[in-house]
Amino acid sequence: MKRRIWLASLILGIMPAQVSDRARKLHEQAFVFDGHVHVINRQFYHGGDIGRRVDDGQFDLPRAREGGIDALFFSVFVTEEYYPQRLETKQVLRLIDLAHTQLASNHDTIELALNASDIERINQTGKIAAVLDLEGGFDLDGDLGVLRNLYRLGLRSAQLPAHNWANNFADSCCAASKWHGLNERGRAVVREMNRLGMIINVSHGSDETIEQAIEVSSDPVVATHHGLRSFNNIPRNMPDELLKKLAAKGGVIGFQIGNEFHNVKLFEWRTKHAGKPFWDTTEIGRRAGQMSIEEIDRIVAPQFPMVGVNAPEELKMTPDEWVNVVDRAIQLVGEDHVALGTDFDGGPTPPRGMRDIRDLPLITEAMLRRGYSEQRIRKFLGGNLLRVFRQVTEKPGKRH
Repeated sequence: MKRRIWLASLILGIMPAQVSDRARKLHEQAFVFDGHVHVINRQFYHGGDIGRRVDDGQFDLPRAREGGIDALFFSVFVTEEYYPQRLETKQVLRLIDLAHTQLASNHDTIELALNASDIERINQTGKIAAVLDLEGGFDLDGDLGVLRNLYRLGLRSAQLPAHNWANNFADSCCAASKWHGLNERGRAVVREMNRLGMIINVSHGSDETIEQAIEVSSDPVVATHHGLRSFNNIPRNMPDELLKKLAAKGGVIGFQIGNEFHNVKLFEWRTKHAGKPFWDTTEIGRRAGQMSIEEIDRIVAPQFPMVGVNAPEELKMTPDEWVNVVDRAIQLVGEDHVALGTDFDGGPTPPRGMRDIRDLPLITEAMLRRGYSEQRIRKFLGGNLLRVFRQVTEKPGKRH
């Protein structure tokens, strides 16, 4: 099935000319598992179907097929606008409801996976495997009953912090510290996610939150869409010493595809033109009022799809320069702890020459030029993330 899709793409002239036959074949044959893709927020606010090709944005199922995707963290995103009114849990439920509806309407192409064995079974039928993942707060208080019910609805990965906002149990990278990491409720959330068999996603966490989550968790933790602070010294990125701790516990870091995380020149250009860094949510707090959820929907809708900025081409890093970040991580912690976490439709400005998820083979090409072995590339594209997902979701004797 995947082979036929690639051949059709070639006939239609969809594949970029820069991709060599060797890279195209390797990418086609590899298991590709993207750790962070915004899938249904645009459909929630604007309608439509994930199975239909669209001209804007960075993701739909036809383009995911062309990009060689076999599995993805099907990420639903609760934006900060829902937090002041404490509507975050209702919004999670609305998004998960739509996720199930969209998966059902595209059952010939994509199917929900609850564990690693599901992913393998689904791939054998020629379909993409979808792992439900939450970005933002499931409940700002960390209510374990809410967490358990979301697990029953199929959620298998969730962030500890409430995106770039403070919650009542885990500090964010990009809001004032309340707990110096995790408080006791935050530690209880970590332990319950371990018990249930859920991926603990530490992206958007403060350094203290990430470090403490690694210490408390009995399972490896994952930073699904991240960068390295040694390339861009911003709080959303991970310092080298923290990456070493994450890897020592068996964890994996997924690298976000955008320039903003890894390219200081473009980050500074974007910040100057926006008048603030991309994570700043202070204005949301200032305008919080007694809005209905429908009014909040109308305010949020224009944000989607999130596609980065129209920056000058000369400011953008190339795919080879993007691989420099992965290379640095491998030098620090080895090739078993790196992964792909693009954040497509979540706001990244991709490397020069990359349009969207269909152009992922350009990364494989760049890695081959770097001299990476095929084994290393396969680990990065999906093997490492699948290994951790299996360890977390298929623990022997797990009881719910």
